[in-house]
Amino acid sequence: MSCTYRVLTLTGFAIAACVAADSDAAFRGYTAEGTRTERGWEEKFRALPSPDNMRAYMQHLSAYPHHIGSPYDKELAGWILNQYRSWGLDAHIETFRVLFPTPKRRALELVSPVQYTAKLAEPPLAVDPTSGQTNLQLPPYNAYSVDGDVSGPLVYVNYGVPADYEELERRGVSVQGAIVIARYGGSWRGIKPKVAAEHGALGCIIYSDPKDDGYAQGDVFPEGAWRPPFGAQRGSVMDMPIYPGDPLTPGVGATENAKRLPISEAQTLTKIPVLPISYGDAQPLLAQLTGPVAPEPWRGSLPITYHIGPGPAKVHLAVQFNWDLVDIRDVIATIPGADDTAGSGNKDQWIIRGNHYDAWVNGAEDPESGQMALLEEARSLGELRKQGWQPRRTIIYASWDGEEEGLLGSTEWAEEHAAELRRYAAVYINSDSNERGFLGVSGSHSLERLINSVAREVQDPETSMPVWKRLQLKRIQEEKGEDRGEIRARADLRIGALGSGSDYTVFIDHLGIASLNLGYGGEDGGGIYHSAYDDFYWYTHFSDTKFVYGRALAQTAGTAVMRLADAGYLPFQFTDFADTIRKYVNEVKTLWKEKHDEIEESNREVDEGVFTAIADPEKTLVPPKREAIPPYLNFAALETSADALARSAEAFEKALQASDHPPAGELNEKLLQSERLLTDAAGLPRRPWFQHLIYAPGYYTGYGVKTLPGVREAIEQKHWDEANREIVRVAKALRDEAELLDSMTALLK
Repeated sequence: MSCTYRVLTLTGFAIAACVAADSDAAFRGYTAEGTRTERGWEEKFRALPSPDNMRAYMQHLSAYPHHIGSPYDKELAGWILNQYRSWGLDAHIETFRVLFPTPKRRALELVSPVQYTAKLAEPPLAVDPTSGQTNLQLPPYNAYSVDGDVSGPLVYVNYGVPADYEELERRGVSVQGAIVIARYGGSWRGIKPKVAAEHGALGCIIYSDPKDDGYAQGDVFPEGAWRPPFGAQRGSVMDMPIYPGDPLTPGVGATENAKRLPISEAQTLTKIPVLPISYGDAQPLLAQLTGPVAPEPWRGSLPITYHIGPGPAKVHLAVQFNWDLVDIRDVIATIPGADDTAGSGNKDQWIIRGNHYDAWVNGAEDPESGQMALLEEARSLGELRKQGWQPRRTIIYASWDGEEEGLLGSTEWAEEHAAELRRYAAVYINSDSNERGFLGVSGSHSLERLINSVAREVQDPETSMPVWKRLQLKRIQEEKGEDRGEIRARADLRIGALGSGSDYTVFIDHLGIASLNLGYGGEDGGGIYHSAYDDFYWYTHFSDTKFVYGRALAQTAGTAVMRLADAGYLPFQFTDFADTIRKYVNEVKTLWKEKHDEIEESNREVDEGVFTAIADPEKTLVPPKREAIPPYLNFAALETSADALARSAEAFEKALQASDHPPAGELNEKLLQSERLLTDAAGLPRRPWFQHLIYAPGYYTGYGVKTLPGVREAIEQKHWDEANREIVRVAKALRDEAELLDSMTALLK
């Protein structure tokens, strides 16, 4: 007997049990006969995606720079539209009008103690044909920086995250009235000017250090994959943890006649001017800093001693922008669901699949490596339709515009169609960049079982084993102790939670639509992100050169789309979700305990004079301030709700397995609401656009997820009363979810 493992929940504890693996076992949401039919169609589908087709798509998509507002971006929208239509899909373009600043002045000078004028340009390379399209490229800049012309002493702030400013304070360094220089990494780039402004800085410079993104990692382009000395990372610095999308139309679609805020009232623009530079331009600036030597974790790989400053280096920074409204074009293609003769409600449920096509420059890796897979999926499904396949649910393929600037296309489309999406959208599946390596998955944990099942069906191009198995073995090698045991025994590999940083954001965080983000990677070297060197030449020399992982992405995402679209009832599964919630609850309890103990110990050491006694008298090191001991947080409601959710999930699972003919119509309506119930229309503290109470990007991470965000961030930011309020709010959402599961269990009985 072959053996697989499933998690059985008993009195609140998860145990692994070996059960017979049956290749003919019914897919979730399918009868045995339906599973055989579905398996046949899926196998036909996975044979269709062609690496040669994807290579051709990428070559066309990345032939010229295509930022929003550019001629080639508009041309690509029409080309993608024609591709969809040629494959038999009903397709159209939806246009939105958004704020998009482009630079008309960029200047950065070291004015003392020596002079240096930053080049602020990426040199064309003879071997790389499209790197020389300088007349079509946007130069390195940060979109949604405010205009500014400032001068001041320079201060090095490491990654520029809140913890770095705490370290500066202990060393007696202030950035008040200074210009900070931060290296990329540690957070999303928009957090760096945000935190700098909160501490009184006049301006912010962001550079790519070769330790993170250059010769310390490997040979630089064009000899290798990594960022060359004057390669620079463009990017948006919009304050997206407040809200993504068009800064002037928060919460509503940016249609031609939409009511717009004045630019002066847009909350997501930076408060200080910002400019990105290369490490070739950063080295002369950093070399002129004195002051304290940077702590060891702050030191990069430039051939200098890293000092913090301030001074004697003084810099002049100036940026000025054209603040224009430009059109963005989302290309939307539809495969209609089958006629609903059985009353299942399937036709009126939508499975949405998206990837953006706009880029900062040519964008072969980001995003065309994902867009080419999406297009090949759509072509392959068109071929299946010619063979007689018809999905039960409606499938929507979306090629988004304007993602790079701030998730513009997806956000505006979803805000414009919010009422329909809340009524009909069942699942959103996203991809973005794709490389060579291992499957990466994050998303709603009600979809964890589904994507694990799909990953067992897709073959890894390099090892010929299922991508699920290869990922499992990689995790076993990486983890230690008890975690390895869980990886070996647990039925499903855990998937990550979603924060932000790509087009799934509006669907899960704002509208409460169950979502997945998929992609392959981990084996490529890559230091051309958001540069002029992210192009067809780089990708075909240093990434998925045979386009076989593009094929794997198309197979993975397309199989998931089919499995969801063809199921009798939505294949959501809640015991994995309940298990994950219990993990999150334990994490926030531990976080509070650690904060409590950390502050208590620090206060004790201050009272004992520890910091003064051990400090080097020739160096400044200010003792930490005494803090109030965190009050007791009552997690009882959260724990009780998590326990109720686990019981309800297990009861629903048993009832579902015992039911021969689940009432699909009523069940689907309830399943559709399962993610919605995890949202609250009031939103998160200080950012009401983000309504999901389980997943959200961090206020000071930008992309990185915070789970149970209201509770977790209140603890991190020491807002203790707020933490207690958020505990109650999350507990209610979990109780509501448990009651929904109970109602579905009653329906099945």
